[in-house]
Amino acid sequence: MRRTRLWLILLLALLAACARVGKSDSVHWPKIPALEPFKEGERILILAPHPDDEAIACAGIIQQAISAGAKVRIVYLTNGDHNELAFIVYEKRITVRQGEFLHMGQVRQQEAIKAMEFLGLSADDLVFLGYPDYGTFNIFSQYWQSEKPFRDRLTRISSVPYKDNPSYGAAYCGKSILNDLSRQILDYKPDKIFVSHPADVNVDHKSLYLFLQVALSDLEGKVLHPKVYPYLVHCVGWPKPRHYHPELELYPPNKFIDSQINWERSDLSFGELDKKYQSILFYKSQTQSSAFYLLSFARENELFGDYPVLELAPQEATKDKKIFYYGVSKMFRDALNPGLSRQEETVESKGEVSYAEEDGYFVVRVDKPGKLSNRFGVLLYVFGYKKNTDFAAMPKIRIITVANKYRVFDAKKRVLNSGVMLDFGKKHLILKIPLKVLGQPEYVLTALKAFHGNLPIDAVGFRKVKIK
Repeated sequence: MRRTRLWLILLLALLAACARVGKSDSVHWPKIPALEPFKEGERILILAPHPDDEAIACAGIIQQAISAGAKVRIVYLTNGDHNELAFIVYEKRITVRQGEFLHMGQVRQQEAIKAMEFLGLSADDLVFLGYPDYGTFNIFSQYWQSEKPFRDRLTRISSVPYKDNPSYGAAYCGKSILNDLSRQILDYKPDKIFVSHPADVNVDHKSLYLFLQVALSDLEGKVLHPKVYPYLVHCVGWPKPRHYHPELELYPPNKFIDSQINWERSDLSFGELDKKYQSILFYKSQTQSSAFYLLSFARENELFGDYPVLELAPQEATKDKKIFYYGVSKMFRDALNPGLSRQEETVESKGEVSYAEEDGYFVVRVDKPGKLSNRFGVLLYVFGYKKNTDFAAMPKIRIITVANKYRVFDAKKRVLNSGVMLDFGKKHLILKIPLKVLGQPEYVLTALKAFHGNLPIDAVGFRKVKIK
């Protein structure tokens, strides 16, 4: 059976190559450089938001690292116990009781163990932290004190419930996750870390990247800084076509063409691709409802890439945007209107988000080609980091605007008299946030979503912006 599948992969690859002869690549991506090879003795850490993310994004590099004589450890942030629809399909029953959600998490944990053993790892190479599926971004942005932890809306639990997990009993709060992740890094001392992407639309994927950034900053000087390789999983309408297409290459989503992300690729041999395909199928609880999606990641290569860090220096006030604003991020439409043509997406909906530091303010500017209506608004996150200051004590700022009105929150609390200034023009929106409101940070982790009424239209993934 396996030999037949390998021949099928070869045949499909040959047909795809013939079909591409004489035709330009419709995606127009420049050549993506190859990921550097693994070395014997290297320590590779893979951070997975849920069981199955490591297989669909990193099964190839897991095999390549093992073949090179490198060590591999996988740390799972959650047990993935909130995918109710997948389990209704898998177990043919509705799951509503607390114990059934924990059963989901235990099933996915066992699936991960079997899948990774198939790829060459042992259960001892896997660490399951067991934090709440679909709750970790709320924890990062709002819950940092163990006295008032996050309470899961489905399980009604506020601490790690899995008795065999090393984090058993840990409160659902930012300190717990940060301490656990920092402990893993300090103990393992990885040379390379593969982690979920800051532009991923799944909230657990975003939060794991954010927790990693804070952990690495806290550990600076205690461990050598590892190379970080984010992988993308959840992006609207990607990858296409769906289903298993081993003959195709995996390109980044079209919306990231102008995003400044430095992509790298790792090409898979036929044998590695076949084992990746089989490892994904170990996740029966997920593939029975979503095989068409999960198997679409089993292609000729895997992708990794991050935004460059933006560095700002203080600027004097000026009306010249080209001088004053820099560190530009392209915005993109979230493919919510499939009727738009490619040209309309590029010309009509693209905008820019730019950043600056001016006179003690962190400044975020949104520019759009068309006139902004009085229903246009943004949701802006700004999380500041300052060395030798407990991150739990740093402000977790969230700003919500609609036209020329805005509200400012620090975690769950409304901030009045914040000193934030909003300039809402015909084609731009400018927010000026006092650095003292952000805790006088050395850098910020910031992301922005744009809305028209209640409809999300644009977004920029989390960026690390250094402030001098």
